[in-house]
Amino acid sequence: MFSGSIPALVTPFRDGAFDEPAFRRLIDWQIENGSSGLVACGTTGEASTISTDEHHRVIRACVEQAAGRVPVIAGCGSNDTAHALMHLRFCERVGVTAGLCVAPYYNRPGQAGLIAHFSHLAENSALPIVLYNVPARTVTDILDETVVELVRRYPTRIIAIKDASGDLSRVADHRMGLDDRFCQLSGNDELWLPHAAAGGMGCISVTANVAPRLCAEFHTAIAANDLVKARALNDRLFPLHYAMFSDASPAPVKYALSRVHDWVRPEVRLPLVECSPAARAAVDAALASAGVL
Repeated sequence: MFSGSIPALVTPFRDGAFDEPAFRRLIDWQIENGSSGLVACGTTGEASTISTDEHHRVIRACVEQAAGRVPVIAGCGSNDTAHALMHLRFCERVGVTAGLCVAPYYNRPGQAGLIAHFSHLAENSALPIVLYNVPARTVTDILDETVVELVRRYPTRIIAIKDASGDLSRVADHRMGLDDRFCQLSGNDELWLPHAAAGGMGCISVTANVAPRLCAEFHTAIAANDLVKARALNDRLFPLHYAMFSDASPAPVKYALSRVHDWVRPEVRLPLVECSPAARAAVDAALASAGVL
């Protein structure tokens, strides 16, 4: 169902409010430049600091603007199972393709709790689920055996994983326990190439916000087994991957977008602040190196 370069979209703000016109322009630009899907209201979309009403407004705008041209994955995760289910049911009503469900954070459930959480979501919503494992942010880690157990229980409900664990061995571990129909997506731009070599189908990418065509071309080279071209593009993109995290994300990528498009502002919401002068310099240098500016 999913493959290729899938940007984890920023949520543009203007004077503190959701900038819907800029968001819709960003979606069109992404699709025109080869992005094969869109993620709204993920970590990069600042889902942790937008209200539920804003969250749903962003998702609805994404579905409307994409207009069926590419699939839309929407952030539905929460540390509260009932709240996550509410998001899934809303997304099902408005035509989202799948819900991105992060491991519950802060309350740190064990593996039995994770199985109970995701089982409840799968049993009470018809929307397909993309698991999102990012233990550096959640502390809780969705272990390989837990992923396998969940997918075996709900093969038509739990269809993919965004793996931001940083552990490339998990791609093979998941493949050994499941068949190739389970879609594995990298959650780390800098690991996209080895993740794909191990069996991944694409990347939910921060860098693709600002370099969608390069990221799409990179995936095309990987899919064609053109390792020479893939390596060359990877080298070109690599400084940009790291620059996107030269300060608290998504401040660097929002600054980068403001350099590429004058209709995107670098605004973030507290407790995040706009990126530091050092981070701006790193972003500027990486944009120039990649040929984006």
